[in-house]
Amino acid sequence: MEKLTHLEALLFTAVLENCVDQLSILGHIMPVSHEGRTDISHTGSQEIKEILETEKELDINYQELVSARQGSGERVTCLPLKSTEHKQQLGKTEELKSTHHLSKRAMKQSVLSVEQLRKIQAARQYASDVITVTMKMMQESGTFNSLTEANEREKAKKSKFHDFLIREEEGKKEIKSLQKQLQDVKKETEIELQNRDAMIDYLKDELQEMKAKANTESSYTKKSTDLQVHQTQKKCSNAESVLDKEIQDLRRKTDEEIRIHMETENFLRQQHKKVEEKLQYWMAKYENDTDAKDEELDALKASKANNLERLQRLAEEVR
Repeated sequence: MEKLTHLEALLFTAVLENCVDQLSILGHIMPVSHEGRTDISHTGSQEIKEILETEKELDINYQELVSARQGSGERVTCLPLKSTEHKQQLGKTEELKSTHHLSKRAMKQSVLSVEQLRKIQAARQYASDVITVTMKMMQESGTFNSLTEANEREKAKKSKFHDFLIREEEGKKEIKSLQKQLQDVKKETEIELQNRDAMIDYLKDELQEMKAKANTESSYTKKSTDLQVHQTQKKCSNAESVLDKEIQDLRRKTDEEIRIHMETENFLRQQHKKVEEKLQYWMAKYENDTDAKDEELDALKASKANNLERLQRLAEEVR
């Protein structure tokens, strides 16, 4: 880049100084509450706090006046007030109401103006700094590269901002597309839910029918089971009666058999006793008869021996 002549540099410097002065004047004509303060957000927060405190005080005064007005209205029957005092209270009440609304409105505007003034102040300060640096460079080297670089930076920022806007538009389009897809999905989901609800209603009807059928079958089964149980109980009762009768017959027969057995046993005992007595008699008789026969046998043996002896003597005599 070609250097500027000294005269051109002076001319451009004068123009730029005029711009700096105008920017300085612009900074001075800004609201007084923001002059001489570097932290605009802090100033805005201070104003908001003051407005809120003022609003609280106005609310308290307003409530006191309203309560005083109500109290004065209740005491009309006892102590009538003067019309002028009543009008003054009404005027104060209306004034406090209007002040209350104005304070709220001022607070909202203050919040907005703080942000706007902060942006304006930052832009003004940035332009003033760039022009000051450009003036210094023109005075020292006769060039305005800093201004060109600042311009390039702003172009780059604008290009980035433009790209950001393009991406934002694309994002919006994508969001719209996604919203449309979401709507389609919602519709499909609603249709699916409706189908599911219809299926649920159908299944509920089927369940009710199955419950009714099951209740009918259960009732029939219960009645049939009760009838079978009754019949079985009747059969068991009849069989039990027959068995009881058989048991009674068997007991009677058993008693009779026991009685017969006892009589037979007694009879046999008596017969056994008689047989024992006869056995003892016959044993005694046997012993007696045996002894008698033994004696007779001994006598016969002795007689035989005597006879043999006599026979031998006779035989010898005969010889």
